[in-house]
Amino acid sequence: MTKAGQADERGRTILEVFDTAFGDLLAADPAAFQTKFRKMAASAFAFYRGTACLFYADLHHEKDGGPFLDERTSRVWIHGDLHAENFGTYMNSEGRLLFNVNDFDEAYVGPFTWDLKRFVASIALLGYSKALSDEQITSLVTTYADAYRDRIRTLAAGAGRGEPEALGLDTAQGPVLDALRAARANTRFGLLDTMTEIRGWERRFTLGGGSVELDAGTRAAVLEAFDAYLETLPAGEGWRRPGAHRVKDVVGRRGIGIGSAGLPSYNILLEGHSDALENDLVIYMKQAQTPAVSRHITDQAVRDYFRHEGHRTVISQRALQAHADPWLGWTELAGRGQLVAEVSPYAVDLDWSDLSDPKEIAQVTADLARATATMHAAADEAESGHSLVPFSTERAIDEAVSADEDGFREMLVDFAHSYGARARRDHQIFVDLFRNGEITGV
Repeated sequence: MTKAGQADERGRTILEVFDTAFGDLLAADPAAFQTKFRKMAASAFAFYRGTACLFYADLHHEKDGGPFLDERTSRVWIHGDLHAENFGTYMNSEGRLLFNVNDFDEAYVGPFTWDLKRFVASIALLGYSKALSDEQITSLVTTYADAYRDRIRTLAAGAGRGEPEALGLDTAQGPVLDALRAARANTRFGLLDTMTEIRGWERRFTLGGGSVELDAGTRAAVLEAFDAYLETLPAGEGWRRPGAHRVKDVVGRRGIGIGSAGLPSYNILLEGHSDALENDLVIYMKQAQTPAVSRHITDQAVRDYFRHEGHRTVISQRALQAHADPWLGWTELAGRGQLVAEVSPYAVDLDWSDLSDPKEIAQVTADLARATATMHAAADEAESGHSLVPFSTERAIDEAVSADEDGFREMLVDFAHSYGARARRDHQIFVDLFRNGEITGV
């Protein structure tokens, strides 16, 4: 087949996958997808970020497997969209500022190698965009594979005791420490100042800039869903203080990220821990999405475990992230599962734009590998969902990788280069489809 014929065939595949993944949401809000697709058109990496659906369709057709997947390692908690920009800072329920994986909208139960492959392909794309050579990209992927493997080994040997320190202000270095320090300098009052104003001696949301006023019916429905959400929060958390959950204001939201195009979202302003206006909290409620990976996992026990996508997202995050946001919970609105959490001033994403030195990039890549391994092992400590993955994930992964450590490294290097090249070709095909009006509905 000629190159033109191959591009045409791949274009049809992309359109079919998009229709399955985005069809209903796109029909409901084509303007949101115009924005999403223009962002994706900007670079191959942006395209890759927005197309987890295509990535898993490709893995499924290639019958991803090998010596590292068995009955246990094919069924662990995975992030589902583990690319290089889905890492950042957060304040955990113990008040510690940590750097870790973030954005669990695509989390599910599946093969652990799918997370690793999605990450290394993203490193290949970022490396290419920074004009790194193939040899330098190979070195970065090798660094990731070895650091992941070493952390998994340490976690498996520790059996839950004496585990390595998380990446915090006292243990991080380089760009990761910079992100933590930037987050520490933020304040809740500073966040409130960007989103709210004082009207009539009370704090209210500032309209415009993505915030939209709700009609009475929608507002009442959101507040009813919020009351149900409170019952899903962990017992003993601060929201149970008298008055701690008094709602001051509610608005709709527009303009959320690439992965959430077309999903309704709301912000809720709550009374803080005192009458002082600077202690108020902002909670967001967002319609949870169907994770791309779930379309390629046939295990009915996994599918039946979750009440809805909001429940799935929260249970998965609690399994993958030790001491998650204490305001993390779920609810339903208009028959759709919702994810609910705090809009935190302490969330700062890792900024790759200023990273250019290969040694510094390698250091960051190793940190992200260790964070990935710690995430995969965290589910052992999770009370929620433990019955779905009732074994030590770090021990299962350690045993599988130990059987062929060289092969493990080579698998990730080969995949990074091959899928990175495919994503770059797909990006150009997508841009031509989009600008020529061949994507239905936009």
